[in-house]
Amino acid sequence: MKHLLSFKRFSAKPASAAVLFVLGLAAAGALSGTVIADVTTSTTTTAPVTTTAATTTTAAPVLGPTIPTGVRVAGVRVGGLAPADAVAAVQAAFARPLTVVVDRTLLEIDPRTQASAYVKTAVAKARIAAPGTNITLVVAVRGAPVRAWVAKVVKRFATKSVDAKLDFRNAKPVIRQDRAGRSVNGKQLTQRVIAALRANTRLPVRVRTRTLPPAVTAASFGKVIVINRGANRLYLFDGGKLTRTFQVATGQAIYPTPKGDFHIVVKWMNPTWYPPTNDAWAKGLKPVPPGPSNPLGTRWMGLSSPGIGIHGTDEPTSIGYSASHGCIRMQVPDAEWLFEHVDVGTTVHIV
Repeated sequence: MKHLLSFKRFSAKPASAAVLFVLGLAAAGALSGTVIADVTTSTTTTAPVTTTAATTTTAAPVLGPTIPTGVRVAGVRVGGLAPADAVAAVQAAFARPLTVVVDRTLLEIDPRTQASAYVKTAVAKARIAAPGTNITLVVAVRGAPVRAWVAKVVKRFATKSVDAKLDFRNAKPVIRQDRAGRSVNGKQLTQRVIAALRANTRLPVRVRTRTLPPAVTAASFGKVIVINRGANRLYLFDGGKLTRTFQVATGQAIYPTPKGDFHIVVKWMNPTWYPPTNDAWAKGLKPVPPGPSNPLGTRWMGLSSPGIGIHGTDEPTSIGYSASHGCIRMQVPDAEWLFEHVDVGTTVHIV
């Protein structure tokens, strides 16, 4: 009975294989002196992978506190300067006067009154420029102020030409000398000033005045004839100097030689005389061909007074008297000499 009870105690339900395995390991550990850790079973899970597209960006240039070495703006050295100092330096350079030379006269333009310079924009470009770069300064020229300034210059230097003038003092010719004028080419000056401002150069702008020649020069009065009716004399002047004096015959009291200023308008050699149809004294007379009996002699110098001229005569004894019908008679040799020394256009002053 006692043995049966003992047998039942040992015939209890056998342990599971896992328990036996753990007990075995524990027993082994106990034998070997090794500590065996508890075994923990873990569950592994896989998280979904999200893929993000990569974006490439260009890094902005790094702006330093000063402008890169060797950089210039319109030739002004700004490398190594702070932006504010660079702006001041370029503005000061732009404000320098532009010199304009007219002939030998120096004039100045304040560029700030004629144009605007985009200095801050140029300095901003200079800050990101490579060392040694020269940045262009953009300049906007204001046309109206430039044209107004040029107009004043044109007016200042404009002088009118003065024609020579022939006067008479005490029956002697006095020539008032001619004088050339001058003018400035306003269009050319405007173009040059605008170009200099746009280029931001301060090299002098140079222009020369143009000469305006007079229409009548002193040389136009090279020879002048003066006829004095009271003295019955003809005087030939050259350049204001008396060169020859001749006795002549002038008009009778009833047919006076006209007074005033005239010109020689025609010259004829060996002329034919035609009687003036409107004069009573010439009625019934016929034309006279060239020859010894011709009333005009061998030369005729017609004046701008109709029907009046200087000529030779077939009545040499009338010379020195008021004997003609209004013309100026000369001895034939004298008329021939004068004919060779005066031209069409020569002034004839009768007093």
